[in-house]
Amino acid sequence: MNPTIKLSLVILIAFEISFTQVWTVNLALLIVSLLLMIYAHVSFKRLLWLTAVPLFFASALVWSLKLQGSTTPHFLGVIFTRIFVYVYLGGWFSQTTQPLALARSLEQNAKLPAKFAYGFLAAFNLMPKIQAEVATIKAAALMRGQVLHIWSPQLYFKVILAAMNWSDQLAAAMTSHGFVEGAPRTYATTIPLRHRDWWLLGLSLLLVQLGLFCGLP
Repeated sequence: MNPTIKLSLVILIAFEISFTQVWTVNLALLIVSLLLMIYAHVSFKRLLWLTAVPLFFASALVWSLKLQGSTTPHFLGVIFTRIFVYVYLGGWFSQTTQPLALARSLEQNAKLPAKFAYGFLAAFNLMPKIQAEVATIKAAALMRGQVLHIWSPQLYFKVILAAMNWSDQLAAAMTSHGFVEGAPRTYATTIPLRHRDWWLLGLSLLLVQLGLFCGLP
């Protein structure tokens, strides 16, 4: 499926189930998302992680709502399954979509300005460098007798300063490679937008609508 269409499908479904309370549809979406990830050969370790994390938070939320005594079992089931749908849909998208293909598709198919598409790609590729910078800042602080935790404002302030410096370097690098904002561009790789992608989007949304509005619990 085209990356832009896939992203639109995930966002639309997540947005719609946020305002509905049909736990059977949530359960169906959960199962379909899990099957799609299995079909895409997502590792068992990743599937276990995508299940364990939302299970903990969903259970804690349901337990806290149940202790208040002001919610129905139906609503608790909706909340519990909704959290899993969010995580599984996001997991299916992130595990089956390459960032470079998504950036190219957003630029070519969604007509997103090139600077935003490549800015997204640059931010994604900078994640390992950001993690290394965080480790360096923590090590430097330890040498001065300071312990910087994940919630320390000083840690984030220093990382933001480093990121601002990287943004200037990235802008200069793109300019030196011939990037001109607003200029006509050709594409080394074209991301096709087929009729099949539109049919899959429309059929998927139609099935969700039927489930939400045909009186299921």
